[in-house]
Amino acid sequence: MITHAPILPILIPFAAALLQLLGDRLPFQRVVGGLATALLVLLTAWLALLADDGQLRVYALGDWPAPFGIVLVVDRLAAAMTLLTAVLGFVSLLYASAGFDQRGRHFHPLFQLQLLGLLGAFLTGDLFNLFVFFEVMLLASYTLLAHAGGLERTRAGITYVVLNLLGSALFLIALGLLYGTLGTLNLADLAYRLTLPGHDQALARLAFALLIAVFLLKAGLLPLSFWLPHAYSAAGAPVAALFAIMTKVGIVAILRVQVIALAPTMPDLLDHWLTALALATVVFAALGTLVAVRLRALAAWLVLLSAGALLVTPAQASAEVSAAAIYYLVQSTLAGAAFFLLAGVIAEQRGSAADHFTTRGASPASWLKVAFLVAATTAAGLPPFSGFVGKLMLLTTLRAVAAGPAIWVVLLCAGFVVMIALARDGCHLIWKNRAAAAGQAATEAIAWQKVSATLLLVAAGPLLAVLARPLADYGERAAAQLHAPGAYVAGVLGPRPAKTPAEAMP
Repeated sequence: MITHAPILPILIPFAAALLQLLGDRLPFQRVVGGLATALLVLLTAWLALLADDGQLRVYALGDWPAPFGIVLVVDRLAAAMTLLTAVLGFVSLLYASAGFDQRGRHFHPLFQLQLLGLLGAFLTGDLFNLFVFFEVMLLASYTLLAHAGGLERTRAGITYVVLNLLGSALFLIALGLLYGTLGTLNLADLAYRLTLPGHDQALARLAFALLIAVFLLKAGLLPLSFWLPHAYSAAGAPVAALFAIMTKVGIVAILRVQVIALAPTMPDLLDHWLTALALATVVFAALGTLVAVRLRALAAWLVLLSAGALLVTPAQASAEVSAAAIYYLVQSTLAGAAFFLLAGVIAEQRGSAADHFTTRGASPASWLKVAFLVAATTAAGLPPFSGFVGKLMLLTTLRAVAAGPAIWVVLLCAGFVVMIALARDGCHLIWKNRAAAAGQAATEAIAWQKVSATLLLVAAGPLLAVLARPLADYGERAAAQLHAPGAYVAGVLGPRPAKTPAEAMP
């Protein structure tokens, strides 16, 4: 069982999607999806416990060893990301099962395929299969974005599809250049061959630059981020909640490629320009929160802001920075997803005003007011919740880097702007309601699935703050393992003998 543990997170959603396609009755699909995502949470939690022993678990499909066969690699970071994906998948599916899933066809199998793509992207050990899992994830997301229809979703979907198709084409070009230059697409083998003489260094550098550009498109770096707020705000609440982790796929991919392959041989590839553009993304997203006219749009800007803050870290390649980034990644993903679910529930409560920042709507239920306050405090990075802890960890580790003062100023000012936006918009959305003043409080009952899912994600803010010490320790161990590229290469490929330049050529 332990031997096959790395592939189980991929097999579960794949099997669930096949079952749901065979039985297209909605109650059956809900049961299969619910059982699959619950099992996925348990399995990925077990995988995270297994990975914490520090051993690199490499699973060779068909027993073909790397670099010739397909390998899945589980370390602490991969295990943590699969657990985060499983938790988001379970909560989002719980919310969707209250009625959102019946507004269009094939929601459940597409949802499982989306999970399959996300989990595979975190677990794969080679770049070609990263491309395959990216495409599975994106193909499912195209339809999930348009689920339930509507002009806004159609427009957002067209832009989303076109940009990602261009990104996929660029991805293939980068992979072709890498294979033509180095003769492999296995990440560990790429790192090994880059240390050997005899390859075209300029062409390899160009290929990696194109690859990083693709990942930055997925992560939403300015100026490649204009699509993200529109697409995420147009999606349904449970779909957008799951989308909150999609930007993190690109960020984790950049971090892995940078630390394992680029840092030993091309340490200057991300210097200067990535940090500047990441900070520009933070400023852009912070200003976006000020002009958002509804809560789901504000949530999309918050996701983009967290992506910008995390994109500061790959250029500052150190275990301490990466450890803080891992904690910040987890808490910001859950906080962004919580806002999307809150937007859906609040819109249901306020009638025609939906989640627009206006005083015309009915007053939401009391528990929603408390939930919004907790979520807003977390997103703004105020104590005592996890947003404050994550930002403090990130700023503390970045103060010694060359761009430290600029990073501090931008992140702190952005947090202040977000706090102003949330305070202003919360007053219009939650407390200043003309209908409430007239005694017309919301009477729309909320399904227990939506209440449970929303409260679970909102509760993550206080809970991650309470568990900050053990989670930070896990992040430090994960970062230390990530920043040992030699151990990664040896774990995937085995001990490598020295090669002559002629042998190193593809």
